[in-house]
Amino acid sequence: MYSSSELKNASSPGPVNDLLEILSLARPQVVYLHNPADKHDTHVASCLRALAALRRLEPAARPSRVLGCEVWRNLDWLLDEDKQVMPVDDRPNLAAALSGVFDSQISGGKRYDLAVQGRRLANATFFESHEVDRHTQLAFAMDLTPLVADASLDVASYTRSLIERMRGDVEDRIARLS
Repeated sequence: MYSSSELKNASSPGPVNDLLEILSLARPQVVYLHNPADKHDTHVASCLRALAALRRLEPAARPSRVLGCEVWRNLDWLLDEDKQVMPVDDRPNLAAALSGVFDSQISGGKRYDLAVQGRRLANATFFESHEVDRHTQLAFAMDLTPLVADASLDVASYTRSLIERMRGDVEDRIARLS
């Protein structure tokens, strides 16, 4: 019920307070969010507001896992060991129905339904280069659980550490093969 501009306003307590109430009542074990490396400002803001609400929960009421899923920017850049790999090929009818939620945008010319399916197909094929595909569709997520478990962790620093791990892997591979 919040506009993008309201959600992007970090000093507005409404979104965090409302999310805190919902999370307190629902007590989910797993929470799926946008990831903080998304390139869509509203997605990043929604992730940050949700993390703020989750951090305000009593430790016993916090979910056991919090995952930042790929949306506008994929998470293929994460090292494989840093990816939370989610097979999503089990119920294609459910995936299609969920994409259908964006019907007003899809009918307006943005084919989110096809793009999401294409990304998931590509993830499954490219994930393990030397093995036969075990799944036809995979989605990736970033583990945000440490950010909820330890409120002193800075979201930007945490995300940057994952980027640095990828950078180190690329530099090491190039040095080893040069």
